[in-house]
Formats: sequence, structure tokens, C-alpha cells
Amino acid sequence: MASSIVLDTNLSGLTLARRGKVRDVYDVGQHLLIIATDRISAFDYVLGSGIPDKGKVLTQMSAFWFDHLGDLTPHHAEAIDVDTFPAALKPHREILRGRSMLVTKTTPLPVECVARGYLSGSGWKDYQKTGAVCGIPLPKGLKESDRLPEPIFTPATKAESGHDENISEEEAGRIVGHDRIKRLKELTLNLYQRGVEHAETCGIIIADTKFEFGEVDGKLLLIDEVLTPDSSRFWPHDQYQPGKAQPSFDKQFVRDYLERIGWNKQPPVPSLPDDVVANTRAKYLEAYRLLTGRELRP
Repeated sequence: MASSIVLDTNLSGLTLARRGKVRDVYDVGQHLLIIATDRISAFDYVLGSGIPDKGKVLTQMSAFWFDHLGDLTPHHAEAIDVDTFPAALKPHREILRGRSMLVTKTTPLPVECVARGYLSGSGWKDYQKTGAVCGIPLPKGLKESDRLPEPIFTPATKAESGHDENISEEEAGRIVGHDRIKRLKELTLNLYQRGVEHAETCGIIIADTKFEFGEVDGKLLLIDEVLTPDSSRFWPHDQYQPGKAQPSFDKQFVRDYLERIGWNKQPPVPSLPDDVVANTRAKYLEAYRLLTGRELRP
């Protein structure tokens, strides 16, 4: 592998605010420092192996999209170039380079904003049982991976551990306020549409994605990661065939391997063989190159 793997950070002199499945977040005064590690999770567990460069792909792809979507909504990204970071972060430049972002502090909203343009994942399971997705009725006779008549907004609760739960727009309104959920729905569908239009020119279908928002002084900001292989389903357009699961630019190699070895999805979590790691890394890098038109910065 060309890159060393960063699974954990412990930056001396800085205050660790929280450690998520993939990101380590430090409080650096006026801002937060978000570091995307190379950890990878599957079936709600962080695995023992990392994927080289994965954190750099997530950070640099999010930075690309924050730029591309900035006229639709303000966002929390302040800086990605470590050479412009505050002096206190200078000793850690090498580990931060390419995989970290300085962001505005916000109060994150406790719902995830999901846009779906195709019938896949939990949406497909929901449709098979009820003929609807998150309470939104859909035409009869749709197949797995079919394009929906129009994109739909399907919010979810944010789980601290385990699975996020799909909820209806009405339930989401009760959590964050009905006026606010209307605005979040509008923003989510507009952001998704802009992403879809760009990805189509790159030969990629964005089947679905999730956005997160925070609030500061009453203003909504787009936060977290945006339109990455971790938060979205990216399918190659030239291989799209409705009626089955699609090949994708994400951690499908990891999921397939874990299913193949019969892991019971309980600790202890397995490590991944070299070929699964290499194939997963290649997919993340390919998605980055296609969508941004750039090579990953080292």
C-alpha cells in the first residue's frame, strides 16, 4: 500500500471532543478540528483493519462539494489547508495534512436528512413490506434499484450507536419543528439534485445520500461530510441494471467479504485480507477522481 493507515489520533496539547466511527473531533477554541481517519465500519461495527487514504478521500471530496454547493446553503468548512491552521496545530501538520478540516462550531440537529432517487437499501426493504418508503406511497410494481418518479425526502434519527431509524417527515417535524423540517426538506432535495446533475456528467448515479445540518445564531449550516462514498450510494452509470443490487463505489467489497465468511455481526470484529483492503481503497479513489476531476492530494 502506498500510504500508511491512520486508525486513531491522540494529538498532544489538544482537547478531544469526541471520537465517532470514522472521525476524531478536537475542540480548538473558536473552531472544531475534524480529522477523518482510515477506520471503516460495517454492520454498525468499526473493523480491525483500515483502508489507506480513505480519510483523505472523505475530507477532500467533502471540500469539493462544499465548494460546489456553497451558493445553495452556507456550510461549516473554514479551512482544509493545514498551513493556514492555527499555530497550536502546527506540530501535528503531517498527520493532519489532506485529512482534516477546520470548521465552525454549530449545534447539530438531531435528524439526518436523506434524499433518495432510486429504490435501494432500507428503502427497498420498506417498499417490499409496505409499498411505501418512510410513509411515502410509491407506484406498485417497482423493482430493486428502480429510479423513483421523483426524488423523495426520508429523514432518519441519528443513533449514537447501532442503526439510524427511518422516520416520517411528520415525526422529524415533531423533533426539530415543522417549519424547520420544511426548510430542511427543500435544502436536501436541492442539494441532492445539484449533486446528481454533476455526477451524471462524470458517469456516476447518486442513488441516495444523507446530509446533516447544524445551527448557529439561528442560521442553518451544512455540516459533517457531503456526498462521499460513506454517506451516499454511487453507482457506475454504464453498469446500471434495475431489478437487482448494483455495483458501487463504496465499501461493498467489505460487506461482501464479511457475509462470505459468515461473521455473525457481533464482537470480536474481523480484520480484512489485503485484497479486500486494496479493492476498497481503489473504489474510493476512483470515485474521487471521477467526481472531482482531480488526483488525491497526498
